[in-house]
Amino acid sequence: MVLKNGTVKTEFILLGFSDHPELQSLLFIVFFVIYTITLMGNLGMILLITTTSQLHTPMYFFLCVLSFIDACSSSVIAPKLLTDLVSLKKTISYNGCAAQLYFFCCLVDTESFLLVAMAYDRYIAICNPLLYTVIMSKRICGQLVIGAFLGGTMSAITHTTNTLHISFCSKEINHFFCDISPLFALSCTDTYVHDIVLVVASGLVEAICLLTVLLSYVFIIVAILKTGSAEGRKKGFSTCASHLIVVTIYHGTIIFIYMRPSTGHSLDSDKVTAVFYTLMIPMLNPLIYSLRNKDVKNAFRRMVGWKLHD
Repeated sequence: MVLKNGTVKTEFILLGFSDHPELQSLLFIVFFVIYTITLMGNLGMILLITTTSQLHTPMYFFLCVLSFIDACSSSVIAPKLLTDLVSLKKTISYNGCAAQLYFFCCLVDTESFLLVAMAYDRYIAICNPLLYTVIMSKRICGQLVIGAFLGGTMSAITHTTNTLHISFCSKEINHFFCDISPLFALSCTDTYVHDIVLVVASGLVEAICLLTVLLSYVFIIVAILKTGSAEGRKKGFSTCASHLIVVTIYHGTIIFIYMRPSTGHSLDSDKVTAVFYTLMIPMLNPLIYSLRNKDVKNAFRRMVGWKLHD
């Protein structure tokens, strides 16, 4: 990394929450608890699904992959954040910053595409139940997951290249991780073109994902309303409720953060929002799916009961 004055720098400084030194210890405890719950919840979900034969279905396969992505995305951010909260030296190398930005963008957009695959799975299950096992074969499920990761990878390469291909006037990042807007704020030059690339690239992913999910749910709702019994309609809506909650929270936050210019908003306020989508959402996803899902709760009770009996 070369600064405008020609000085070569090999690291950034993550300011994080250093403007509130009195809260460092408290924040460490809070974030440590959140990260621990996140890992336990997501890894526990993976273990439960992989070891319970009743959950070896496409829906739970996608949920297992979602838990893997959430555990990884949280791990890209939380360990460095926790280290900085108890350390006087809050630096991150240029390569480390680039890697953190890339992997986080990759996992975020992969999750967006995966939520589309999950919506498609619910569409087939409700609108074409007789052909469900044929259409949602292991091969198709695998291809959908691979496609999600490829889409996330391509998007991450675009964002990382676009963000790091600028000149920096400072090495102090006013954030707790290497995100796009805080890095744009360090630019020596106008970032208008980079802002356009960010909005267009993010907007394209959001448009594809959201429109596909919404279209799927239009057909799903129509199919559910055509169900003769009230019990059938209730069961249909219950099946989709968890996914809809996750989609709403996830995409709502992403749009708020990335679908706007990097100028004209407070990076300090963005830190609070960033805590929500980098730490809280990965923690909430397994809770949302487990608390609202009878199959997961029953499988958990059987596993715990078996372990205790053992």
